[in-house]
Amino acid sequence: MSGAPVVAVTGATGFLGVHLVAALAREGVGLRILARRNPVHDLWRGLAFDVVSGSLEETSALERLVTGADVVVHAAGLIKARNAAEFLRTNRDGTQTIALLTRRHAPAARFVAISSLAAREPQLSDYAASKRAGEEAARAVYADAADRLVILRPPAIYGPWDRETLAIFKAAARPVVPVFGSGRIAMIHAADATRAIVRFAAGAGRAGCYALADTNPAGYAMSEIVGEAARAVGNAPRLVRIPGSALLTAGALSAQWGRLRGHAPIFTAGKAREMLHPDWSVSPHEALPPSIYQSRIGLREGFGETAAWYKTANWLV
Repeated sequence: MSGAPVVAVTGATGFLGVHLVAALAREGVGLRILARRNPVHDLWRGLAFDVVSGSLEETSALERLVTGADVVVHAAGLIKARNAAEFLRTNRDGTQTIALLTRRHAPAARFVAISSLAAREPQLSDYAASKRAGEEAARAVYADAADRLVILRPPAIYGPWDRETLAIFKAAARPVVPVFGSGRIAMIHAADATRAIVRFAAGAGRAGCYALADTNPAGYAMSEIVGEAARAVGNAPRLVRIPGSALLTAGALSAQWGRLRGHAPIFTAGKAREMLHPDWSVSPHEALPPSIYQSRIGLREGFGETAAWYKTANWLV
């Protein structure tokens, strides 16, 4: 490459995306992001990048985004949807479309697809199935150019500006907190996940599929996660274990209520099955090689920093 590499990013305005854009911009790359409208974010103050107006459904916008790029980071995706078809339309078909357009308009570019650790178990939920389908779509497009495809599978990502994990901290501030399951859950702070993606955007590592995790890839029991969240908010609640059947029932009721209200809840029976799965740890054979990147932030430090941010931003009220 001559001069600064051009990096194109989808999903820039999502939780992971805002951290990723800030990190890439600080690296001095020629950065382009796809957005429906001109975005503004506190993390982006003083940073320079180009905005391509449009969405994953607009071919002309995607062509402008990827043409001449050295790296395309596809971080866009749905984490909640009203049905399986909606998940597939974005997580599978959107991935296929941008991969095809990248091959056509930036044939030498590295394509970095941000998937999910949930893709390892596609039978658990519509979300997990759609993320696996997105991986398979990217592999099909790059079947004869596999050396340019990187798939990254982050576990649960948390950090400042994350509204999904906020629920754990709010629950941990109560006198009694329900816990469930007996499995291990890998976690990663957004800053660690972002730094790993930036390394691949910079050309590090070989093509392939890698899982991300924090300093403890073996993961955490739910009681540990809730306990660290409680510590971070200055609480010591009583933990009450609830049966998995109750969680599944609650997920089904949440999905039904969402359908009645015409919106897509993140908590469904499928999400409950994901939460009850016994093994979301990251094994050495699937982990990101230490020579590429090593996580720096453990759960205690990461939750402490995240809770402090929530308090400053008045999100824990």
